[in-house]
Amino acid sequence: MATTQYDVVVVGAGVAGLSAALSAHESGARVAVIDRAGAAASGGNTRYTEAFLRMKSLDEPADDLADQLLGDFQGHPDPGIVAGTLADRGRWDGPTATVNIVDHGYVSTLLDEAGPTLRWLTGFGVRFAALPTPFPTTSTSRMAPVGGGLALVESLTRTARAVGVTFYFDTTARELVVDGGAVRGVRGLGPDGAVELAGRVVLACGGYEGNPELLARYHGDKGMLCRPVARGGHYNKGEGIEMALAAGAASAGNFALFHAEPVDPRSGEPEAAIFAFPYGILVNAEGRRFTDEAPGPSDAWYERVTRIIQAQTRGVAYLILDAEARKVPNIRASIRTDLPPIVGHDLDDLAAGLEVPPDALRRTVEEFNAACRPGTFDHGGPDGLATEGLVPPKSNWARPVTAAPFHAYPIMAANVFTFGGLRTDENAQVLDRDGRAIPGLYAAGELTGLYYSNYTGSTSVLRGAVFGRIGGRNAATAVGVPA
Repeated sequence: MATTQYDVVVVGAGVAGLSAALSAHESGARVAVIDRAGAAASGGNTRYTEAFLRMKSLDEPADDLADQLLGDFQGHPDPGIVAGTLADRGRWDGPTATVNIVDHGYVSTLLDEAGPTLRWLTGFGVRFAALPTPFPTTSTSRMAPVGGGLALVESLTRTARAVGVTFYFDTTARELVVDGGAVRGVRGLGPDGAVELAGRVVLACGGYEGNPELLARYHGDKGMLCRPVARGGHYNKGEGIEMALAAGAASAGNFALFHAEPVDPRSGEPEAAIFAFPYGILVNAEGRRFTDEAPGPSDAWYERVTRIIQAQTRGVAYLILDAEARKVPNIRASIRTDLPPIVGHDLDDLAAGLEVPPDALRRTVEEFNAACRPGTFDHGGPDGLATEGLVPPKSNWARPVTAAPFHAYPIMAANVFTFGGLRTDENAQVLDRDGRAIPGLYAAGELTGLYYSNYTGSTSVLRGAVFGRIGGRNAATAVGVPA
């Protein structure tokens, strides 16, 4: 098998990989990009996402960005070790260098480089704006590329091809070439057989949401009760993580969880999300409520509610909206499915359509209605209109479900991306299990671990672009690691 020489080899052609390729090229490198998909389907999850960014302007991150990332529950690490991570990295001892928590330096770099990275992307024809979100209520500020993630993929791919970046589509990276502890290239399989590309490597090929075996390994039987949120996720089968772990890389993030989004299981459309549940009630296959539908702003809470949905029988729940709830302004914008609701002229009719026990559904609704209290309903933000004496409670927007006809939508947990991944530093270098950088190996995007118990919304594309750019530049200019 002949080896083709490059300076930098990027695995993956989503926003992280394309940012890495263009950044490496700007730094003078000869660059190749490998992507499992064909040219028309490349881009992974980026191709299908609206790509919201946790930014309050093109130059300023949202005020809560650092607090949300660093405040994510990460278990109960040793506080003495955690305190040590605040010191200069050069003074870290072994436990400090390897503790599995969010890296402060990584977060600081994300904040510092977010604005400059978005400005850099505008140089490739990408435009950003404060576009409407699908969330009924929001807790933070957001922007998005005009045209969503597809616009990012198309603009960056077009530019990369124009400047001479070589693309290997329909090609799956399988193994890192390691020599003397340094990564020297990638071996893979393409339409014409085996390929070997030499150079420093940037891994940007997503998580493992498209791999049922890894989902079962890390998530147990719950792995069967989710699916990738869009077709791009089916290409993400975890080889990038596996080959790096085989080369001694350390892991980060929570391998037992994933970014969950509530979608209509009947739909094959990308992100057929249903975010309207704060204005109705959720029942399971037994016809019973099982969670607080409205603990706070939907953009901050939908993932946690969706996880509870996944834990129900067959991993499905039903959102029930009465005629009054369907009058909430813009509620249709938070129901993204292309399929119609299940409609009942009364609760027994609805129960038949949902195939849930009618007696249980009637009892559930009666108990809920009896627990609702007078107050002012305000759809625009958490209104404190809560149930009283009901378990589980509903903390906001609690109005009786009485006005027929009743509409219902099934909801399941879709897997946007997996949380577990590779440990990297602020330079996008992949670290080994002793906390040392692996020479010649960089990573960015969803295959790098950052999240532990809850996804900080609108950060995935942002960090992919930021650390893809950093990783490509550093791979191109690495000293002491021959390409």
